[in-house]
Amino acid sequence: MQKKRKMPFIVILLFSVMAILSLVGCSSQSSSESDKMKSASSKVDSEYPIKIKHALGETTIKSKPKRVVTIQWGNQDIALALGVVPVGFSAANFGVQDDSGLLPWTAEKLEELDEKKPNVFQDTDGLDFEAISDAEPDVILAAYSGITQEDYDTLSEIAPVVAYPKAPWATTWREQVEWNAAGMGMKEEGAQLIKDTEDMIKEKLSKYPQIEGKKVVWVNFSANDLSKLHIYTPIDSRGAFLQELGMEYPKSVIEQIKDPNSYSLELSAENVEALYDADLIVGYGNDDLYNTIKADPLLGKIPAIKRGSVAFIESDTPLVAAGTPTPLSIKYTIDEYLELIGGAIDKKNE
Repeated sequence: MQKKRKMPFIVILLFSVMAILSLVGCSSQSSSESDKMKSASSKVDSEYPIKIKHALGETTIKSKPKRVVTIQWGNQDIALALGVVPVGFSAANFGVQDDSGLLPWTAEKLEELDEKKPNVFQDTDGLDFEAISDAEPDVILAAYSGITQEDYDTLSEIAPVVAYPKAPWATTWREQVEWNAAGMGMKEEGAQLIKDTEDMIKEKLSKYPQIEGKKVVWVNFSANDLSKLHIYTPIDSRGAFLQELGMEYPKSVIEQIKDPNSYSLELSAENVEALYDADLIVGYGNDDLYNTIKADPLLGKIPAIKRGSVAFIESDTPLVAAGTPTPLSIKYTIDEYLELIGGAIDKKNE
């Protein structure tokens, strides 16, 4: 019978050492992966609680919201642009051409996100606190709004509230994205949305070089009372967007603003000279209103009125609602808006 050859001791020792090293390596790799997982987990945990300071206080959000409610104007568009369908949001109260409470860009995005039955609050006459509560929100977004301290306190009993940064109705579209995205735990996504929107605006503006550097004022006239004018100041989102398009408010108008936190200014027709430096006037109105203003002995002397450098936006149209912009409304209406403004400016050179 043939004997089995014994394996040399040195070979056995070598195999043993290799096995031990292999086990140590696996253990080290497993430990390293475990550490990475713990590190990633700690990073996620460290993002909360989120604290957001705003004009009405400081809001603490303890964990990433799953149910988002938005109230008042345009805030739902920020959530939708970031791919989140709010479990409830306020109806648009002007510019809507049906009874849906939805502006076309909002409806378009809802369809894209496959939301067929959005929960729309019919709260144009005041916040519907009961409907908001019934939606069971984890956070309430109101970065562009006019809520009062009392409203804020009541809403805060329902869920954490992200209010406006500085003053009511004085939030730019960019700030609206920043504050609302932060409230949703989507700060980085919000920054990307801002960049994408800025790039799109820049590309569209390249076709209208005549806009750059022009002096503009957003003025609302009333045919029923031409003795006073209503002006949106540069901190209003409408005025701020005009400046973003490359225009600026005349110094003569800036000097009339006494409250730096006010989004509007009432000006007597007797002080209409403040508008004389404007290359362009933007406002809500139509041809009939323009003809009435042009025939007025005081307002008709405004140079922009005389030459027709007026971009009036007719009521009950989507564009009238885009004056207070969001990324969705800008994308939907910017071609029409720039054509209107560019055409009015061209009349200065005719």
